[in-house]
Amino acid sequence: MSTAFESIFSGLSEGSVVPYLGPGALDGVIDPATGKTIPADSDSLILAMNNGQPMAPKLMFEFPRAAMNVELKRGRSTLNRFLDTTYRDTQWSNSALHGWLAQQKLPCIVDANRDTQLQKQYAATPHTLVVGVARISSKEYRFRLFHYDGASYSAVEQEAVDASLPILFKPLGTPLPESNYIASDADFVDYITELMGGFAIPSFVKRMRQNKRYLLLGLRLNRDTDRMVFSDIIFGADKPAGWALIPHPTDKEKRFLGRLNIEIVNADVADFLTAAQSLDGSLAAA
Repeated sequence: MSTAFESIFSGLSEGSVVPYLGPGALDGVIDPATGKTIPADSDSLILAMNNGQPMAPKLMFEFPRAAMNVELKRGRSTLNRFLDTTYRDTQWSNSALHGWLAQQKLPCIVDANRDTQLQKQYAATPHTLVVGVARISSKEYRFRLFHYDGASYSAVEQEAVDASLPILFKPLGTPLPESNYIASDADFVDYITELMGGFAIPSFVKRMRQNKRYLLLGLRLNRDTDRMVFSDIIFGADKPAGWALIPHPTDKEKRFLGRLNIEIVNADVADFLTAAQSLDGSLAAA
């Protein structure tokens, strides 16, 4: 096992390292009924939203842009219905990565996907769910909080959150317990603006994240949207700020992560799982 992986697993065990999951964390997840893989990255989401057909090149650039086009032409309900059908109503196979992470009893996981894999793995574990929301004029904050008691979710105010429970932070939304998504360009403009202003992260998360390190799993950082959400969520990180598992990183990724003082590990989610399974085997043998 590499030195980087040894440090990563040590930090995860101590609770000082927070996983940050991107689309690649869902690699290998399929619909058992059809064999289709779960749409998670930008291209696969656009194709799924458009009945398997590519959209215009300018819309294929990024899912939020394509989602904005659908919202403007066919209404927000169409976009929400697509995401609900994809992530709430389709029964996907279990993710090995999410299962392993749930077994570690980590204090916090940031999941920048809109699926329910992580919530499914925590179905027997009481936790606090933080869900990103946007374009809501009734309140100043851009999040909703839910307490999970081991059986069901109930809304909770941040002053009443049990700080001893694990935190599942879903900045881009989830369909459960209610549908809330950051998806279109307009969503991201509002959400990132409030994220930068401090109104999209609860106070207890702000306290928890101080001097933490992060483990970026399954997210490429070639798009401004992903970089802005990531850098604002990890604000206050330790120095060095952690690791990013990115195979064959681009120069743009290297520059961006260098500014954040995050070490790039030339590996992917499959490499991480192999190392984790090797570690588990070593501990079992001991």
